[in-house]
Amino acid sequence: MRFFIILFFNTLLISGCANKNREYVSNEGFIFGTNYKIKYENRFGDLHSEIKQLLQAINKSLSPFDTNSVISRFNKGEENVLADSFFIEVFTKATEIHKLSDGAFDITVAPLINLWGFGFEKYETIDEETVDSLMQFVGMENVYIENSFIKRKKEGIILNASAIAKGYGVDVVAKFLKNKGIDNYLIEIGGEISASGVNQKGNLWHIGIENPIKNNIVEVDNFQINSNINNHDFIFTVQLSGKALATSGNYRNFRIIDGKEYGHTIDPRTGYPVQTSILSATIIADNCMTADAFATVCMVIGLEKSIELIEKIDGIEGAFIYRHDEKEEVKIAFSSGFKIFK
Repeated sequence: MRFFIILFFNTLLISGCANKNREYVSNEGFIFGTNYKIKYENRFGDLHSEIKQLLQAINKSLSPFDTNSVISRFNKGEENVLADSFFIEVFTKATEIHKLSDGAFDITVAPLINLWGFGFEKYETIDEETVDSLMQFVGMENVYIENSFIKRKKEGIILNASAIAKGYGVDVVAKFLKNKGIDNYLIEIGGEISASGVNQKGNLWHIGIENPIKNNIVEVDNFQINSNINNHDFIFTVQLSGKALATSGNYRNFRIIDGKEYGHTIDPRTGYPVQTSILSATIIADNCMTADAFATVCMVIGLEKSIELIEKIDGIEGAFIYRHDEKEEVKIAFSSGFKIFK
């Protein structure tokens, strides 16, 4: 789940009044278990019907909550499930990021997501023995695509692409608009974003990142960031155009088990919810699928390894809101190329 406040229809709070010579269309709806909002320059009228068809097609491929989707049919143990183009593209990217992250990103982690109560199935009890028993079913090496069919190397392998599917949906809509010749748009699905061109006033899109700890002043490099921008509880804003952005965090989606709080991000290498200092990770990349997946990776591997990894990969930048010490002082760390809008 992504936690991310955007200046979407609220973009005008920063940008001012709309230019009368530039008309935009606004669409919104519900997909992938979350809300979406899309705003784009009106060159060909309202395209919402075509956009909804695209999103529904992706849902029929990748949603674990649709019992007839491609991924659900595989999860039910059906043999020779034919992967469509959506599934193949997401699976290919997931495999790539799995390797880049040394296993911190893994869509076969589905049994453990279910175990901890954040997936499409529920378990009554959680104990070390159950975690250990499910770890045998985790590992990208256990699933592959052959002649467009999804194959598993052992029974019990199931998939959950939720940490990458919303970002992919954003990319598909962005490609659709680009192919229509529309260069000015902002697309948001469940907090995952792609922006291109400019808004109605002709300015770059402004995106606000939510403060995970309300009413806190956060220090960054010895200066303070205002945590209340235009009466919204943003910790900072960024300008975005020609890029995608995704934010992941554990500060809202969590469970309390035996009096202990567990976040929704599961480390596929251990089987347990992550316990790092990062409260939220914001990633900017060339496409939203990549940003989406790496936001999850960073939540898993922690602050120092996240910055080290991001600095090694071209075209990706990150901002990390984290607890500094046992006093729970909140700070922000940025990769070297991340730019905020002050």
